[in-house]
Amino acid sequence: MGRRRRVTMERDWVTGQTVDWTEIPKGSGVLTLSRAFRKLWPSTLLVAGGRSYFQTKGRCRNELIARYIKLRTGKTRTRKQVSSHIQVLARKKVREYQASIKAMNLDQVSKDKALQTVANLSSAQIVSASVMKPQTPFPPPVRFWPGPMPGQPGHSQDIKPFAQPPYTTLPAPVPAPISYEALPPPRPAAIAAPVWQDRTIASAKLRLLEYSAFMETQRDRETYKHLFVHIGPSNPGYNDPVLESIDVRQIYDKFSEKKGGLKELYEKGPHNAFFLVKFWADLSSDIEEGSGVFYGVSSQYSGAENITISVSTKVCSFGKQVVEKVETEYAHLEGGKYVFRIHRSPMCEYMINFIHKLKHLPEKYMMNSVLENFTILQVVSNRETQETLLCIAFVFEVSTSEHGAQYHVYRLVND
Repeated sequence: MGRRRRVTMERDWVTGQTVDWTEIPKGSGVLTLSRAFRKLWPSTLLVAGGRSYFQTKGRCRNELIARYIKLRTGKTRTRKQVSSHIQVLARKKVREYQASIKAMNLDQVSKDKALQTVANLSSAQIVSASVMKPQTPFPPPVRFWPGPMPGQPGHSQDIKPFAQPPYTTLPAPVPAPISYEALPPPRPAAIAAPVWQDRTIASAKLRLLEYSAFMETQRDRETYKHLFVHIGPSNPGYNDPVLESIDVRQIYDKFSEKKGGLKELYEKGPHNAFFLVKFWADLSSDIEEGSGVFYGVSSQYSGAENITISVSTKVCSFGKQVVEKVETEYAHLEGGKYVFRIHRSPMCEYMINFIHKLKHLPEKYMMNSVLENFTILQVVSNRETQETLLCIAFVFEVSTSEHGAQYHVYRLVND
């Protein structure tokens, strides 16, 4: 039997170059897998932050992760911070696994066995299994005011209690063998909910397809249009992340508490119909204000039932309702689905004046200070039964991105 060849060529984690670790002088600063772990006896492979680690004791593992974070990002994380974060991630993944297992088309014995398997995994194993699945490169923000999307300053105060450290947004790793069997993701055919539910603004009965607020003018026989805010069509897949959640109680004070307000509506339900949208509005229009300029709002929805919907849009300032607009729209059958379109609905006078005054403020931080106390609540309901089909809470900040208006969507929950 031939002698096994010794593999010595490995990648330096810091420079990305391939090196022979047997020829590296001491104190060179080169960090390879073998050099980091040749004194540690491996037992379980752990993947974190896009790299592989061998787990011995939790202390060694967490210190190695903290060292890697320091090398890659320059940020210091203690062993306890790493351990705490792994536990937070693990609890979140356990809830996701349990929900997926319950949704699968399996007998009760198989479900119980799978749930027991999840319960027996350690926090590190759960996190390892989750990051080894293929993921999209876009990391979902985890704060109420997401900081910093491209070009956004992030003035507002973060009110979500558990914001994840930056190192969780590193790219997903290439899958590698591990010492336990990870639970397979549920097949799309076994999931009862449509792919866009939990990934877009959609309840069990109605889905928002598009939303925009704009100004438009005619010049030299051509139409010029500027979008203040815009939610475009989307086509999510099962590999896309589900929406991040926000506790609805944290925003009650930003909306009217009168009859039909956010609190009363949420208590009435259904809870899967409630969403929060953070807009970064684009106010950098070069269209001249004055006569001939049209300010409007367009929205489009789809559902499975032939009903008539009522769309209520309430504008609130400092938590008090100042104006409300109610519109009715009928269904149109298109491609096997019922589509509802509100096209070029004129913007109310209050909103037009508000935009004018906002644009004339000299500094962006002044605009954001005003927008901090400005919100809009849109409620789409069945006109006949008054059932809430969608409820969307809008909050705003001024965009500083060269790409114009931006947005992010959250699901409202009551944990």
